[in-house]
Amino acid sequence: MLRKITSLLLVGLLLVGLLAGCGAKPEEPQTEEPAKEEALKIAMVTDVGGVNDKSFNQSAWEGLQKAENELGVKPGYQESKQEADYSSNLELLTDAGNDLVWGIGFLMGSQVEQAAKDYPEQKFAIIDNYYENPSENLLGITFKEQEASFLVGYIAGKMTKTNKVGFIGGMDFAVIHRFDYGFKAGVKHANPDAEILSQYAGAFDKPAIGRSIAESMYAKDADIIFHAAGDTGNGMIEVAKEKGKYAIGVDKDQNPDAPENVITSAVKRVDNAIYNVAKDLKEGNFKGGTNITYGLAEGGVDIAPSSDKLVPKEILDEVAKLKEQIIAGEIKVPANKEEFEAMK
Repeated sequence: MLRKITSLLLVGLLLVGLLAGCGAKPEEPQTEEPAKEEALKIAMVTDVGGVNDKSFNQSAWEGLQKAENELGVKPGYQESKQEADYSSNLELLTDAGNDLVWGIGFLMGSQVEQAAKDYPEQKFAIIDNYYENPSENLLGITFKEQEASFLVGYIAGKMTKTNKVGFIGGMDFAVIHRFDYGFKAGVKHANPDAEILSQYAGAFDKPAIGRSIAESMYAKDADIIFHAAGDTGNGMIEVAKEKGKYAIGVDKDQNPDAPENVITSAVKRVDNAIYNVAKDLKEGNFKGGTNITYGLAEGGVDIAPSSDKLVPKEILDEVAKLKEQIIAGEIKVPANKEEFEAMK
């Protein structure tokens, strides 16, 4: 009897187990979610003009913003108030874990080179500096500023009514010499008899100095002034507005700053260079250990698209032909005083 009861209990337990097994949901296979790609972090150290200088610092920042919108890059910047800030700002952005750190401007060339040596695992790039033997983690970007400056100089030479134009440079070094002598060559190509007033301000962040130089040049009958002086040159544009004179901008299209006065600008596409390097980095093609130069042929420099607002069409047609000649190598634009003198 006991054995029979035990057998019945065992059968009952087996039935319960089978029923439970039939009602259980099968385990779903485990799948791993694909790892999300981390966004590249790219940051820049500005020159002393600051990120809103309406010139090359601002253009560089716009390039990073474009990289953010189109490539998903996380951009950042550190402003330099004085040259002594360069090294500490580069170190700060390196410590922040950026994939690439930019130096914006020739003046921090040695500091960027030293940072590349101190942090060999960190990638660095610089605007406006050429290195003879850059390390593998360092990229130099330069421009043929003289080519765009030649074109705006030609416009100035054709449009001057007083036969006198002016040039204001930021600081006295090679990059600004390319603007200076390219402009002078363009003026003389258009108008051999034109007089060119020229002065260097010694700073890129002093609009008051730009104002003072411009007031002096306009008082001497210059009716068009070209600047390559960053925020310092913005002081000249303000004077042009006040006096109803003509001005030529630099780096960015500065016509919006004074629509009735800025007839053209020698545009330098720092934004395109910044964006292109970000794209290369994302695709695993960072060109460290080299230098890249952008000219008219590479779309790195040109006159501003707004030039047709104040410059007569026949002059712009002549400029278009000159542009073709420069790209073809038929005109070699001088980049310094020696080449300018030889060209004359």
